[in-house]
Amino acid sequence: MAAETGRRTRLAGMQKGGHMSDWTSFGRVDDDGTVYVKTSAGERIVGSWQAGTPEEGLAHFARRFADIFTEVDLIEARLASGAADPGHTMTSLRRIRTSLDEAHVVGDLDGLASRLDKLTVVAEEKAGEARAAREAARTQALARKTALVEEAETIAGESTQWKTAGDRLREILDEWKTIKGIDKKADGELWKRYSAARDAFTRRRGTHFASLDAQRKQATGRKDELVAEAESLKESTDWAATANRLKELMAEWKAAPRAAKDVEQKLWERFRAAQDAFFAHRSEVFSARDAEQKVSLDRRHALLAEAEALDVDADPRAAQARLREIQSQWHDSGRVPRETASGFDRRLRAVDDKVRAAMDSAWRRTTPESNPLLTQMREQVAEAEARLARAEAAGDAKRIREAQDALAAKRRFLELAEHTA
Repeated sequence: MAAETGRRTRLAGMQKGGHMSDWTSFGRVDDDGTVYVKTSAGERIVGSWQAGTPEEGLAHFARRFADIFTEVDLIEARLASGAADPGHTMTSLRRIRTSLDEAHVVGDLDGLASRLDKLTVVAEEKAGEARAAREAARTQALARKTALVEEAETIAGESTQWKTAGDRLREILDEWKTIKGIDKKADGELWKRYSAARDAFTRRRGTHFASLDAQRKQATGRKDELVAEAESLKESTDWAATANRLKELMAEWKAAPRAAKDVEQKLWERFRAAQDAFFAHRSEVFSARDAEQKVSLDRRHALLAEAEALDVDADPRAAQARLREIQSQWHDSGRVPRETASGFDRRLRAVDDKVRAAMDSAWRRTTPESNPLLTQMREQVAEAEARLARAEAAGDAKRIREAQDALAAKRRFLELAEHTA
């Protein structure tokens, strides 16, 4: 019903525009009701009309022509828009063109035939273009699949980026499925090459990971050994040697192959914990030693300041006595940093030299019998002997050694002084 309504609408429009009267002019009805159509080849009987006036008969057969004309309009519009398949369009045009010779219609058959011939030429051209486009697409598709196969073969033979390469092979397969239009034989041959490349890559990747597993087992054994040694050193107090060895173990760790990820992480945590334990212990000891040395350093600063402030010229003997006390406290003040100790010792010796020079000068101004310096030096020897006795009683090897050195020095000075006197 919808088709009939559309046809009537088109006919009404053609009647309004004069097309219908034009088409009826291409026919006639004789007295016995025979309907003729006029063509360049002459008249041809197209039917008989007995149901009404001749005009109604011509209009009836003109409507039939209008249907054909409308069909050609639609074909032409679809051909021009590119929506129609050129091959199917040619078939339709040839069917209509062939049917015109016996069509029971009244209208401009010659004009329509000419139009159909022109449209057929256009359709043939478009069909040729479509064939060329299909051939180009086929060539392009073949080239693309060939490129994909060659890429897959390159990956299979060379790539060691296993995850990336595996992902790319899957992407190639996904793209492969979207490429159409290649003849079955060529497509089959290309598929065989792709499939062989994928299988070769899978085998090579399997071999790699099997070798990697073996290496990881070996790495696990080696790093187990490194961890065990590091843990055996974490309680060491041989600071320098142990720190150097731990650095060497770290270098060996980095040079060793990696174990499996979870195993590697656990071994690393143990290895790092052993290192941290050693260096934390060392830091605690060094911090305590630094604090102790700071106290000793402050004490020596004070003693040195007092020694350098002695008024040697005013009272050499008193200065010497106080210096001896300072020297005794100096030795008992504890350890100080080596780089600082030598400088402090030089300054204290300078004070000692100054006192000695002053005492020597004072001694020279007195007689041997009343020389207070000799008396003082004999007292100092006696004091040194008493200090040595106390050190020996205490069993302190360090104090004994220092007392012996001090006593020997004082005796030498006394002998020299007595000889000079």
